[in-house]
Amino acid sequence: MARLRIDFDPARTAAYRAAGFWDDQVLRDWLVRNAGARGAHVALRAGETVVTHAQLRDAVARTANALARLGIAKGDVVAVQLPNGVPFVVAYLAIACVGAVMQTVHLAYRGADTAALLAHSGAVAVICTADGGAACPAQAFLAMRGSAAALREVVVAAGPAPAGARDLAALAAREGVDLPAVDLAGSDAFLLLYTSGTTASPKGVPHAYQDFLANARLSAEALAVTPEDILLCAAPFTHLYGLFTVNMALAVGAATVLLPAFSPPAFVEAIRQARPTIAFTAPAHIAACMQARLFDGVDLGCLKYVQMSGSAVPADLARALEPLLGGGKVMQLWGMTELQAGAYTRLDDPAPVRMESTGRASPGTELRVVDAAGRALAPGAEGELQMRGPSLFSGYLDNPEATRDAFDADRWFRTGDTATIDADGNVRLTGRVKDVINRGGVKFNPLEIETLMLRHPAVAEAAVAALPDPVLGERACCFVVLRPGARLALADVQQHLAAHGVSRFKWPERLEAVAAMPVTPTRKVIKGRLVSDWLARNPTRENPS
Repeated sequence: MARLRIDFDPARTAAYRAAGFWDDQVLRDWLVRNAGARGAHVALRAGETVVTHAQLRDAVARTANALARLGIAKGDVVAVQLPNGVPFVVAYLAIACVGAVMQTVHLAYRGADTAALLAHSGAVAVICTADGGAACPAQAFLAMRGSAAALREVVVAAGPAPAGARDLAALAAREGVDLPAVDLAGSDAFLLLYTSGTTASPKGVPHAYQDFLANARLSAEALAVTPEDILLCAAPFTHLYGLFTVNMALAVGAATVLLPAFSPPAFVEAIRQARPTIAFTAPAHIAACMQARLFDGVDLGCLKYVQMSGSAVPADLARALEPLLGGGKVMQLWGMTELQAGAYTRLDDPAPVRMESTGRASPGTELRVVDAAGRALAPGAEGELQMRGPSLFSGYLDNPEATRDAFDADRWFRTGDTATIDADGNVRLTGRVKDVINRGGVKFNPLEIETLMLRHPAVAEAAVAALPDPVLGERACCFVVLRPGARLALADVQQHLAAHGVSRFKWPERLEAVAAMPVTPTRKVIKGRLVSDWLARNPTRENPS
């Protein structure tokens, strides 16, 4: 069985090791250190359940020994489809402690999509739940053992294991608390993520310890995460952003509050009960809570900051949230599956920087903005955001064409985001390259329109995407989710934009109300699905104007 490994450029390795970014720290080192230095302190809190750092180490050791007994070895890929909970964190660390590679599978993924991911990764095992009745994930994975040829073990971490699957808790209970003896180095692969697929099929992104652990360790320092902090993340741990928060907590020995699945009431209740000091969210999470007025009467003074990431943060949303924090601050972060945290604001940044930008580069990261020809642009000019740095991946799994397209000749990574960078290095995201609408040769980015539409009293959510047009090539369509009882016409949209001084050529020429936006697990709108669904509903419509 082929095992996943990453080949690193020797010059890159030498440079980042000499600079102190890369070393041979692995997750097992952090686990053992935290158990020794902070053994009695809380590592995980899930409702009334509390796990200390010492208890976490023992649980990980037993689970790692159970996985090793199943024949899972260094370089093997183990898929994990679990909610944010103690079993997820234990599985993540246990897989690492046997030298294997965790592949995350989002909870929303089912059927053919999941089977394709497991077949591509060559996963030898999957750790999942047996919940869901007729849609039992464990049963579904058992049925995939033919299509995902390498898959040999289905391991249940929650719920009764069906015939043919393993009960992880029962296996771990028979094991000891001595960690497996595995020789690990910083260059070893430990994580396999897949891009969210908002514009194309998901691509496999393997990472080594040295890529992500240095980024988490240095980011924890830059973001003032201390051993006494309590972290609450609204994003799923199967996504890069969620895992980043877990990595930062492990880097310093902080506590993590576990929110199995985001809902506005559950998120607010977690703040009430656990009193986190830092909350990691997406703009959609905060907007949903504020629209429902769930923060009214809630003491948010425990939060020294709320960080938002996953999509561009509307400045109005940031400005509305900060006064509710009782002295806490709004922060922003920009990251990607390929690089973890690339830029973020700092606590000592002035309010306009924190409200209107994603801040400066993370330690060791280089950022630049380029034009269509790849030429670096001056501060303030808009172009594609590119990145180099120690946290950047080396290439997509078994996809050399995508890897070639992702890098320029000097190994700058083409992020696909459009942005500006000011003279102080602060990044302001302006959209996505693939979101740019080309109306008869006149191009514009729809982010400005989306931001303004969120100010309309009838609109709960908005996304602007290009529909094909036989004359102009593309025309803009504004997709909206309306507030309960609200009505909206295209003329209302155009009048609203005119009142805000938006040039006429940017006005959407079609309005479509949808019941809900198709989103990724971190609530990024999948515009390609909005367009494909529209085309499926209008198969003979030649001109959407």
